[in-house]
Amino acid sequence: MDCPKRTVSATFAPAARTRAPFAGQDTVKLSNRTAIVTGAGSGIGKSIAAALAAEGARVVIADLRHALESAAELDARAPAPGSVRGLECNVALEADCTRLAEFAQAEFGGADILVNNAAIFSSLKPKPFEEISAEEWRAVMEVNTLGPFLCCKAVLPQLKRSPAARIINISSGVAFKGNALYLHYVASKGAVLSMTRSLAKELGQHNILVNGIAPGFTMSEGVAANPDLIAGARGPSLAGRVLARDMYPADLVGAAVFFAGPDSAFITGQTLVVDGGAYFH
Repeated sequence: MDCPKRTVSATFAPAARTRAPFAGQDTVKLSNRTAIVTGAGSGIGKSIAAALAAEGARVVIADLRHALESAAELDARAPAPGSVRGLECNVALEADCTRLAEFAQAEFGGADILVNNAAIFSSLKPKPFEEISAEEWRAVMEVNTLGPFLCCKAVLPQLKRSPAARIINISSGVAFKGNALYLHYVASKGAVLSMTRSLAKELGQHNILVNGIAPGFTMSEGVAANPDLIAGARGPSLAGRVLARDMYPADLVGAAVFFAGPDSAFITGQTLVVDGGAYFH
């Protein structure tokens, strides 16, 4: 269904947009940049959004739930008031993705950074592939693969105008390891990894860098609320890591800030595995 057209506050005036290149003297890496982070109402996406805002970026939080509340919370901590906004939307709907791009344009003058993080995972229950229904398969694929595709299409005109455009796709370590009992999720994240490589080649001519991050099993709020998921995945994940501790959303933010900022200016088409040393890539 269509998402309600609500924003964090109607009192915020759209910020002026500056298209100067990254400046070495900046005290923060992402000043004068605008980032869209999908699935940022909680968990990994919210942590990434907070980190980008802390580095001076204007941030649009997009999510089906908690987008407005999380945006208000992060805006209160951001370097500049009014630099974090929220929009409730469904990335699996083309109309919502178009509205998301229009929102970024209206509020901040357009996006420089797109973080495709929205995904179905924490609500899944492990099961043999023959027990996965076609309906569940489609639901996972629509959010996890169609969503990034639609968001990239919607935001592409804005990225083409940016002097420092970035697309960051959140894949998963399962794309490399082929974990059992989550075939739909594993297949979707393998698709995201391949999409990252193909988009990098296609968009390089526009100086748009496309990279991915592949997290290990992460103890986000959603995962913590799914005891079946924790029971099946936490033990093997800990046992397979060089750094044998739980992984949290905060463990991913350094990679996201790196790919979003000037230090990754000659890197594209790559996927960085962040999992405490469970998979060497």
